[in-house]
Amino acid sequence: MAYLEEMREAQRARGPATILAIGTATPTNCIYQSDFTDYYFRVTNSNHMPHLKAKLKRICEKSMIKKRYIHLTEEMLKENPNISTYEEPSLDARQDILVVEVPKLGEKAASKAIKEWGGRKSDITHLVFCSTSGVDMPGADYQLIKLLGLDPSVKRFMLYHQGCFAGGTVLRLAKDLAENNAGARVLVVCSEITVVTFRGPCETHLDSLVGQALFGDGASAVIVGANPFSTERPLFHMVSASETVLPNSEGSIEGHLREVGLTFHLKDNVPQLISSNIERSLEEAFDPIGVSDWNSLFWISHPGGPAILNQIEATLGLKEEKLRATKHVLSEYGNMSSACVLFILDEMRRRSMEERKATTGEGLTWGVLYGFGPGLTMETIVLHSAPIKYS
Repeated sequence: MAYLEEMREAQRARGPATILAIGTATPTNCIYQSDFTDYYFRVTNSNHMPHLKAKLKRICEKSMIKKRYIHLTEEMLKENPNISTYEEPSLDARQDILVVEVPKLGEKAASKAIKEWGGRKSDITHLVFCSTSGVDMPGADYQLIKLLGLDPSVKRFMLYHQGCFAGGTVLRLAKDLAENNAGARVLVVCSEITVVTFRGPCETHLDSLVGQALFGDGASAVIVGANPFSTERPLFHMVSASETVLPNSEGSIEGHLREVGLTFHLKDNVPQLISSNIERSLEEAFDPIGVSDWNSLFWISHPGGPAILNQIEATLGLKEEKLRATKHVLSEYGNMSSACVLFILDEMRRRSMEERKATTGEGLTWGVLYGFGPGLTMETIVLHSAPIKYS
């Protein structure tokens, strides 16, 4: 037994999982939020619904979003008119686009992360790929291996249809892989394209308008490993990770993949459910560290929408600047589901360097990353920032 334990210990890393590089990518097609309502009702041939058009315009005005990147173009919708019609069978047309474009967008983000990391592709030992769309066999993870030219022996994990909390899920999985496999270098990729959810308005499904107003397309990637080499640059250490389903939240966020594509269903009580549970999760995560001042943390919160962010701020008494990076990403890209929190990590470290802060976490030591999504599921990751070295 002693020999088995020695072998087990030899397989483990000695330090915490560390984010070593970040890359992001978007489609080229950009739509400004101020133009979206007119665009949406025109391309879906829905101008005969003026009351719904007025409702979407109000949602867009309150969304905190300035622009979004969306793969679908007007030309694509003309070629595939069923995508625009609320209840027409359209999954085949959507899939034909997604199974090709989801891994391609993921490759763009992954290539940027690998370039920043500076290591060899042959040193990547694990791949975690996450997407809410484009289910196929073999999956987007397999396609990405071919696109990047990764070693065929890379150990793969494919997460489909997790939703907005999955940006935390992939980091939790990468943490376990990096810390339990000495020398592991984990490539994490989230690639989200809203082709699967785009559709015209419906009189009986008004919450669909919220999704049409908030979601955008984007891909993000990170390299995760423990015990960084001298040539690697640590950005954030992942100290602990947890996941929970919030009480009394069944049915609050749901998605259903059917012949019409993926339909989202959202209840009005989602912001209240998150805000009423968030302090308990903070206490459980930070009590072992001795942190109880939530304004002493840097914040990476999935930007589900303005109501969620406003309730978090109010419930915890957060200073306005605490969610600055989150609100910036929401404004510039919209809600990109699982990809969002990695965009926010990238924005935070970029701005921290730009402002000559001492650490990647806005000069602070401890931080928290939150993912929220279907279930209602909440992911909580405790982060420790890395010092920034300036020349």
